[in-house]
Amino acid sequence: MNYDLAKDVIQLLEQFDSENTFSQYPSDINGFKSWIYHQENKKAPSQKNIFWEGKEQGRSPESVISTLLVHLNRYAKTYSKSAISGSEFSTQEEFIYLITLKSFGEMTKSELIKKNIQEKPVGNLIINRLIKQNWIHQTDSKKDKRSKVISISQKGIDVLEKQMTKIRNATKIVSGKLTQEEKYLLIDLLTKLENFHNPIFGRNIDSINLIDTVLEENIFNDK
Repeated sequence: MNYDLAKDVIQLLEQFDSENTFSQYPSDINGFKSWIYHQENKKAPSQKNIFWEGKEQGRSPESVISTLLVHLNRYAKTYSKSAISGSEFSTQEEFIYLITLKSFGEMTKSELIKKNIQEKPVGNLIINRLIKQNWIHQTDSKKDKRSKVISISQKGIDVLEKQMTKIRNATKIVSGKLTQEEKYLLIDLLTKLENFHNPIFGRNIDSINLIDTVLEENIFNDK
């Protein structure tokens, strides 16, 4: 009997048991085999061991990434809608703006809108609704009298705290049953995309020129 092999298998079983805390895999031999398969695939993801719909018909990985990001955004919105159901909030943007102010402190209207990746007219409408509800305060900036500084009010903090349990549960559901390691990997990859797109968004390039401008300024790996 190969005792070293038996020892390795036992260690793998212990690792499987500790990482399968959310029962992502069945607690039987089939679940154990599936876990091992995915562990091996995670080590070296490539075109050969990653499947996507339309792959055999020539669908590009860029197309899949774009579609999945759109889908995930829509899923997240449905959970956000559920999180504010029956509350004083009308839209998810309202509580996102409040969370931003509570987390990062006071900022100008432009900074708040930019931080939430929205167009200025839409952002101003959200801010005006929050002011009307007395959930935020608006004062003149001490640095620039032309700018308005926004801060969350105590009433805003109170209304936000009423929904925070549901909001936290919604964010938990959005990340699904990813392991901690997978969450960190996803954060790293999404941060790279954020760091690429955010400066472009901040330049307010006309829509008619946006794609051509980005393509001209960047070299993309099409291999």
